[in-house]
Amino acid sequence: MTKVYKKTSGNGSLCLYLGRRDFVDHVESVDSVDGVLKIDPSGLNGRKVWVQLACAFRYGREDLDVIGVSFRKDIWIKRIQMYPFEGTKPPNTPMQEALLKKAGDQGHPFTFDIPVHLPCSVSLQPAPEDAGKPCGVDYEVKAYIANEEDNIDEKVEKKDTCRLIIRKIQYAPAELAAGPKADINKQFITADKPIHMEVSMEKELYYHGDPIPIKVKVNNETSKVVKKIKINIFQITDVVIYAADKYHKCVLNEEFGDQINANSTFEKEYSVTPLLVNNKEKRGLALDGRLKDEDTNLASSTLLIPDMDKQMQGVVVSYKIKVILMMGGGLLGSLTSSDVTAELPLVLMSPKPAEISDINLE
Repeated sequence: MTKVYKKTSGNGSLCLYLGRRDFVDHVESVDSVDGVLKIDPSGLNGRKVWVQLACAFRYGREDLDVIGVSFRKDIWIKRIQMYPFEGTKPPNTPMQEALLKKAGDQGHPFTFDIPVHLPCSVSLQPAPEDAGKPCGVDYEVKAYIANEEDNIDEKVEKKDTCRLIIRKIQYAPAELAAGPKADINKQFITADKPIHMEVSMEKELYYHGDPIPIKVKVNNETSKVVKKIKINIFQITDVVIYAADKYHKCVLNEEFGDQINANSTFEKEYSVTPLLVNNKEKRGLALDGRLKDEDTNLASSTLLIPDMDKQMQGVVVSYKIKVILMMGGGLLGSLTSSDVTAELPLVLMSPKPAEISDINLE
């Protein structure tokens, strides 16, 4: 049984129906947004009805908008006139047929096609004291009653609108790339021979919440001692919508007390798991878009079509792993100590859920 999402306008003239609120970006294509709008013409008083889908970047709280500065920037917007209807109607989807049974004779189906170049839903984690809606990219389906489609001089009353937030999300692809590998040779001034570190993973993509195994091999031909090994995972959030801002947030920092003596070899597999629950206090951390206050996770990595315009993406998220050999000092102590660092790319995503084959809105 599938849940129906329903929102009614304050005056009762409009009722918005959606059979789902998550729409999948398959990189090459995006699921169409198919819904039904129930319209009671008796309350329109000669006005018209539109439904729109907007993708916007929210900078901050709307209640701070006291000097006419917009805290919301539309990235993409599409409108359909629903009453009186103009244009040609595509065939109803199975979801719309099921929703029309709920809406009755006053139900009107609508379909939006989301372009592939638009960003996925993402929110930036607010500080504990912050109130209101978080910053980030969101999608909103909104139905409204007005005399004109988009007249800045016409004030559309809140009671004449109804809206539902939806999410555009990406799931992990079925075909996975080979695991990344990094080879580092470090030559110290005070040593004749180098230290060699090889870091690798079986695959590049891991699901949120799953342990990530990292293989570390070290050939230490120096007289120095590796005191411990540190593993960091960084989230890189590239906010390209208003400036070239890049935020590097450490979402995992673990130290392991394995010591590697001089003139010795070492090999071990470490397992680490970056989790949002361990990063709740970090303001500005990118999270997968959320609906109301439901739980979410660290933002999924952004998959881009080659040569895609990053400016249209709003927020681009990526991850990297750093494996660091913490070196002990040489003859001169810490003045000559220098850590050895290798980096690997990481893709964090959610698995694609099992398809819902039967639509049952009873």
